Amino acid sequence: MYYNGPTTFLQLKLAWVLLGAAFASASASASAAVAQTLPGCEDRCGNISIPYPFGTTEGCYIQQHFKVACNDTDYHPPKLFLESSDTNVEITEILLSGELRISAPIGSDCFREGGVQYQDDIFETWITVPEFPISNTRNKFTAVGCDTYAVITGSLGRNYATGCLSLCDTIDSVINGSCSGIGCCQTSIPKGVKNYNITLSSYNNHTSVWGFNPCSYAFVAEETAYNFSSLDLKNLQGREKLPVVFDWAVGDQTCHKARQNPTSFACKDKNSNCTNFDNGPGYRCNCLEGYEGNPYIPNGCRDIDECTTSSPCNMTCQNLPGTYSCSCAVGYEGDGKKNGSGCSRIAVPNNKLPLITYIALGISIGISVLLLGGSWLYWGSKQRKIANLRETLFQQNGGIMLQELSKHEGSVQSAKIFTEEDLKKATNNFNENNVLGKGGQGIVYKGVLPDNTIVAIKKPRVADQSQSQIEQFINEVIILSQVNHRNVVKLLGCCLETKVPFLVYEFITNGTLYDHIHTACQRASSITWENRLRIAAETAAALSYLHSAASTPIIHRDVKTANILLDDNYVAKVSDFGSSRLTPIDQIQLATLVQGTHGYLDPESLQTSQLTEKSDVYSFGVVLVELLTGKEAISFDRCAAERNLAMYFILAMKEDRLFEIVDEQVKNEAKADQLKEFAILAKGCLRVKGEDRPTMKDVAMELEGMKMTEKHPWENDNKGSEETQYLLEDLLSDAYDGETSTRNSTIYDSITNPNISLCNGGR
Repeated sequence: MYYNGPTTFLQLKLAWVLLGAAFASASASASAAVAQTLPGCEDRCGNISIPYPFGTTEGCYIQQHFKVACNDTDYHPPKLFLESSDTNVEITEILLSGELRISAPIGSDCFREGGVQYQDDIFETWITVPEFPISNTRNKFTAVGCDTYAVITGSLGRNYATGCLSLCDTIDSVINGSCSGIGCCQTSIPKGVKNYNITLSSYNNHTSVWGFNPCSYAFVAEETAYNFSSLDLKNLQGREKLPVVFDWAVGDQTCHKARQNPTSFACKDKNSNCTNFDNGPGYRCNCLEGYEGNPYIPNGCRDIDECTTSSPCNMTCQNLPGTYSCSCAVGYEGDGKKNGSGCSRIAVPNNKLPLITYIALGISIGISVLLLGGSWLYWGSKQRKIANLRETLFQQNGGIMLQELSKHEGSVQSAKIFTEEDLKKATNNFNENNVLGKGGQGIVYKGVLPDNTIVAIKKPRVADQSQSQIEQFINEVIILSQVNHRNVVKLLGCCLETKVPFLVYEFITNGTLYDHIHTACQRASSITWENRLRIAAETAAALSYLHSAASTPIIHRDVKTANILLDDNYVAKVSDFGSSRLTPIDQIQLATLVQGTHGYLDPESLQTSQLTEKSDVYSFGVVLVELLTGKEAISFDRCAAERNLAMYFILAMKEDRLFEIVDEQVKNEAKADQLKEFAILAKGCLRVKGEDRPTMKDVAMELEGMKMTEKHPWENDNKGSEETQYLLEDLLSDAYDGETSTRNSTIYDSITNPNISLCNGGR
């Protein structure tokens, strides 16, 4: 800067005065922005800030579930707690971005040397926050231990259940910082979860690893708050709690509906905007770009003075509401921004335009011509692309392959190829009123075809499909189109014109077996014992067919009462093959991600990740127990010892308390010896080792024999072969601590008599 006399000096002095005023204004703005609560409300609890919409007293919070309590009597320094929670939830931080950080306990299951458990029952830990969902992006479910199996379940907001298995032989085999299943395992939390319950167990009571790992641990924690170390195997390095992040939003409406009532609309500051909450109902308020503070209170968002906080300009900076402006001094040109073109001296003008100007003009004209030509080509081809889109999707989904195969595989022709327009008309454009059910694989709609045939249309969730997945889909369509069993829901066709293919099945009218056993409104007309026995036999025959008689064996992977449909005559129909896997005949076991429903999962598959037909046998065993007892496979309304039906049933059998848990209607209708045989068969299906379980063919034969005995109780001479009798005696052995149940000779005759068909092996 050059000194040009008194005028310049006065300008310099004025600049310093204005600069001081700007600093004073910025300080006042920052001071005002500190106020995050309503006037007269408590704004801190110890070192924790309490911003509105949260508050401790009436009028200081926006809704009842935003009420918090500061306990300065029992804790020094004071601690902040959420009052609306069923459990004692300690808050460690409230963020106006819509997050709530709490301190959650760690679940543990410890043993003394020799495998003696410290506690009578497996330790459980739970957190319930009815109004705020757990952040599915910020948290992970983690299990730590070398003999550890942890299960996390939730029933509030979204029903879910998943497991985590962690094993190792020595401490040298673990990898610090890695939770891949060796000493530590992790899994994600789904959206919309508002509570969780953690259950811990082990396979060998830590007897082989007790020296360096006497306990199992499991917890939900903020992903960045925990990093696995081999030192954690001893005692988790003394940790008792870890932070968990919950999401919060206000109201229970979208932004559009909430704005219609300005009085109750929570975004009070004029310089704020509203965004819909993506982890449940409600919305969030945020200060606009260039502002900071609390958008939930009037004048809560204050302008950020970028000129003083970040110095973004080369020369002159002017702060504006929500933004700023840069300018260059006289004799300079440019946008004046440090991250832009900055300021540079203006060159002395000549009479002629410089060469660079002509070059730039020519490039601009050339680019304009190219853009216009490209736009014309784009709009010219747009209609053609729209016309070819469905054909492209048809080919990507393997339509050509399916058509070619149908020429050589006569049975494939039974699977009709529908257009997307056909399915839209059948479902009234996929109207919500036509939804039959929703699940992890997709949504099922009720539809009516032009010939008035009622069908069930499965619309899978959209996902990117690889070529191998498309080929697998075509293979599954071919196999299922060849399945012609009266107790398997028939695949009528598919639609390949969409991003993911749709499947069309026959419509079954009478709901699910789960509804008839467990739903309160169905109990008045609950199924008789004769019907239960017949449904069990029909379901077993269908699974036996899939395992043994289909051209390529099929493992269902999700056998449960909710996937057994009933028609008007209570005939069983096995459904939902979304999780099924085709098994090559020469491949006994299939390595796969363990899937299924909690309560029906095969414990051996969970441990080995090896899928076999015996996994379906275990799940079917749980179905048999449900038919026998009328109880659900998993129920958190029962006490801890009875929560898992399969484990509770095995214990009752071991203690000879079978008739204490049998459903009253079943007990009144069925004979005692038949109930005992039915229970023995169920126990055989629930054996821990898959090799000890019977095959589905054996189970189907046994149930068919029971059904025949129920229908024709007279006795025949025992003409059964030694091989068949040995098979049944092996199934019935070890039922009551080694005692062998005796059976009426009629059962053996019904199985071995060639004039009696024991299972439907038809196509």
